[in-house]
Amino acid sequence: MPIVMVTAKTHVILSRGEVAAIVGRLASAIARDYRDKNPLLIGILKGSFVFMADLARCLDFPLEVDFIRLSSYGAGTETTGSVKVEQGLRSKVRGRHVLVVEDIVDTGITAAFLLEYLKKKRPASVKLCALLDKPSRRRTPVVIDYLGATVPDRFIVGYGIDCAEEYRNLPDICVLEEDGGKK
Repeated sequence: MPIVMVTAKTHVILSRGEVAAIVGRLASAIARDYRDKNPLLIGILKGSFVFMADLARCLDFPLEVDFIRLSSYGAGTETTGSVKVEQGLRSKVRGRHVLVVEDIVDTGITAAFLLEYLKKKRPASVKLCALLDKPSRRRTPVVIDYLGATVPDRFIVGYGIDCAEEYRNLPDICVLEEDGGKK
């Protein structure tokens, strides 16, 4: 298995071992709350795919998985403030226990939009699990029910999180040294 090296442009803030421990801790908390509920896990593409895969593998009870693709950044590194659904859900939400799985909550705009979007579909419950939180950038309040770690106001990459579609394959959570913006 090839090992992905941290580049000269990145600095590790959470190692792959630390990330694995965080995922395990989140999975334990989620299992306590969802073991008998056959939840629907909804990942926000593209950033959540690595985290969601690892999280789902740690859950030892029946669950379903779906993905939604939202856009608020366009081609830039700053949010436009407007969210649109680029790829919708295939699963039925009504009456289901839904857990949204997000890589990073930054401004809160995307997470708040999705939670409101899902509530209109009348689930039995809807909660948010975020690997990372960057509260210093919050523009819209959002409750994170299951939180992995809080990160500094720097551009974060790795473990599925990108900068212009690069760095997703880094196994660690890193800060991009040459901040092209904040994510």
